[in-house]
Amino acid sequence: MELNVKYRRDEGDLLEDPTIYRKLVGSLIYLTITRLDISYVVHIVSKFMQAPRHLHLSVVRRIIRYILGTPSHGLFFPTCSSLQLQAYSDTDWAGCPDTRKSTTSWCMFLGDALISWKCKKQDHVSKSSTEAEYRAMPASCFEIIWLHCLLIELGFCPVHLAQLHADNTSAIQIAANLVYPEHTKHIEVDCHSIREAYYHLVITLPHISTSLQIADIFTKSMPRQRHHFLVGYTDLMPADSMPWTALTAM
Repeated sequence: MELNVKYRRDEGDLLEDPTIYRKLVGSLIYLTITRLDISYVVHIVSKFMQAPRHLHLSVVRRIIRYILGTPSHGLFFPTCSSLQLQAYSDTDWAGCPDTRKSTTSWCMFLGDALISWKCKKQDHVSKSSTEAEYRAMPASCFEIIWLHCLLIELGFCPVHLAQLHADNTSAIQIAANLVYPEHTKHIEVDCHSIREAYYHLVITLPHISTSLQIADIFTKSMPRQRHHFLVGYTDLMPADSMPWTALTAM
């Protein structure tokens, strides 16, 4: 995608036959199961399935050209990784030009291995970036709790608390504060589940610099150099660059 470009539902001319658009986007959605590097842009083009336009189709073609240039890329799973759960949560505040809703994104690591990720538009319009970040944190927290229970059921007991990395200090302070500040009472009660997880010692909430926020690749388009930098942290790489002992998801 082009930098700093927001695509709208009613921009450009309608496609005469939207079938090819829907088939291509459907295939790309399936591909995001292992290709996290296209998750955000596929999330964007999937919003226009009902009435796609020529401009939207040009974005889809650009995604396909990128895939054709990186056909052997897959996830690398180290054989000696730890069982430490780590999560990264981020948002793109009011990023949708049609609804001004924010985009929630998170990704989960088991040791050094990326095991799950998500990019989704929020259900409510947030009045501030802090509120948007705070709404995103419970979604990643629920995934942490589910993975934690799954590990225990499989006979593995994590030694350390799961870490939920966020780059918004205000959202972290709200989650760690037992007293409900007056200006946060409009946030739904279910959002405060993150606070329960924090005080029941299920998670910790370390702050991370925005420059190292891996979940950023699921919230916005970015320059090629930064995109490659963040993707490098996820161990998505060409097959010929992987150690022979690796298990790959291709």
